[in-house]
Amino acid sequence: MKDGAGGRSASWRTFYGRCGLSCSLSVPLRVITQSPMPHRTVFFVSDGTGITAETFGKSILAQFPMRHRQVRRPFIDTEDKAEQVAREINVAAAQEGARPIVFITFANEVVRDHLTRATHALVFDMFRTFVEPLEVEFGVKSNHRVGRFSDVAKSQEYHDRIEAINFSLAHDDGQSARNLAEADVILVGVSRCGKTPTSLYLAMQHGVKAANCPLIPEDFERGKLPSMLVPHKGKCFGLTIDADRLCQIRNERRPGSKYASLENCRYEINEAERLMKRDGIAWLSSTHKSIEEIATTILRDIRPDRLIY
Repeated sequence: MKDGAGGRSASWRTFYGRCGLSCSLSVPLRVITQSPMPHRTVFFVSDGTGITAETFGKSILAQFPMRHRQVRRPFIDTEDKAEQVAREINVAAAQEGARPIVFITFANEVVRDHLTRATHALVFDMFRTFVEPLEVEFGVKSNHRVGRFSDVAKSQEYHDRIEAINFSLAHDDGQSARNLAEADVILVGVSRCGKTPTSLYLAMQHGVKAANCPLIPEDFERGKLPSMLVPHKGKCFGLTIDADRLCQIRNERRPGSKYASLENCRYEINEAERLMKRDGIAWLSSTHKSIEEIATTILRDIRPDRLIY
């Protein structure tokens, strides 16, 4: 997802793109070496969307120098479907000569047990690892509900997220000043520094109404923030970026242009930081930070209440 280049015209693309585990198979202890790991297929399997299993699994696998093929199998909610996935997993094991890695989230115990019995894989069961100990601790049985919401039509949290997404899309790239006072945060910075994906992540994951507005050469010439931002400076949070990285990103879109030149990137970044400093707007560099890290920093500094549910 990319910010607009130069102006404030609408430009957005849909984007979509942690805790210890015990595994369901006993693994003998052995000496760990630093040799390259063999190719493995990693499966993320669930009777829901599989997003939780995939997110957690990827965060764990990122700790290893591993090459792997990723397969997500959502909505495996019957024994027949589980059998089909088990066959797929076993075929991968035979072809690769190594056990596939399988991360699972199943509310349905019957389907879960069928899958784990039928596969020749290293299986990490997130729900069994966490839900069963919590049942003992709380003294109650879990409802074994599939998915994040039992009924999205009745969920205020889900409604708030949808409202925030619509707000962020309507206020992307400074395209509208209407209802800007309703924003929880307004991201500012030069074009292509990561404002749009961060805004949408805040909306989709946290229900935060995040607008964003680029700082452009006209603003630097005037030496002032865009007029639409002046009444809302207290809600502004800035993003900056290293000039070399910005040059690289812009050249992917407009190769060889003045807009993408290293000299222009340096100029825009310096002027944008000067404006933000003058107006007391906090900022951070997106150069080496993930969207998740940027969003968490913004929540901590601008809306700490959103870190408490």
